[in-house]
Amino acid sequence: MPATHDLAAALARKFPQVAPRASTDWPAFNIPADQALTALQWLRDEAGFDMLTDLTAIDWSAAASPRFTVVWHLTSTSRFDCVRIAAACADDTSPSMPSAIALWPSANWHEREAYDMFGIAFPGHPDLRRILMWDGYPYHPLRKEFPLAGLDAPLPDAEVAEETGARVQAAPYMGGPFVATPGESAGVAEPCGRDQSWSEGKEKPAP
Repeated sequence: MPATHDLAAALARKFPQVAPRASTDWPAFNIPADQALTALQWLRDEAGFDMLTDLTAIDWSAAASPRFTVVWHLTSTSRFDCVRIAAACADDTSPSMPSAIALWPSANWHEREAYDMFGIAFPGHPDLRRILMWDGYPYHPLRKEFPLAGLDAPLPDAEVAEETGARVQAAPYMGGPFVATPGESAGVAEPCGRDQSWSEGKEKPAP
C-alpha cells in the first residue's frame, strides 16, 4: 500500500470532501455517502485494495444525527495493507447505503447482517433479508435502544414453543439464537440469569 500520507493525498485529490478519520490501527477516512461507492471502486481499481474484509455499521444513539455510519474494511492481498472507509447515512429514521455487491460479491452477507442488526437498507442488494434473526422479527438487536437482555417476540416455530413451553422468545439472550443451552434453566444459564435489561434509556442496575 502507498504510505498513509500518499493514500490520503491521492484520495483528497480525487475526492475533495474526504476527511481523515481517527484510528489507532489502519489508515481511515470519512467520505460522503453519495461518493462512497465511487471511492470504494477507486480504492479497488487504482489503489489495489482488492478484498472487502468486512462491512459493519455504527449506531451513535437515537439522539445523534447523523445516527448511523456504515464502515468498510478493505485489504490489499498483494501488499497486505488495509484501509477503513466510513460514510454516514443521510436518513436517521430509514437509514440506507448503496450496495457494494457489484464491487465485491462478499458484501452480500455483510450487508444482510447490517440490515438485520441495525435496520440499514442497501439499495441494489439482490436478496436483502435477515441473516441471523428470523423473518418477521420486529427489532434490530444492535441498535442502541435495544436492551442487552433482548425483547420478547413471538416464537417463529410452533414445535419449538411446544418443546420449551415458552410462548415468546427474547433475543439475543434468554435462549435466543445467540445463546441456546438445551436442558439448562434460565436461572443458571449465562447470561440469562443476570439482569441485562438496561439500555441507553434505562440505567444499568448497580452490581
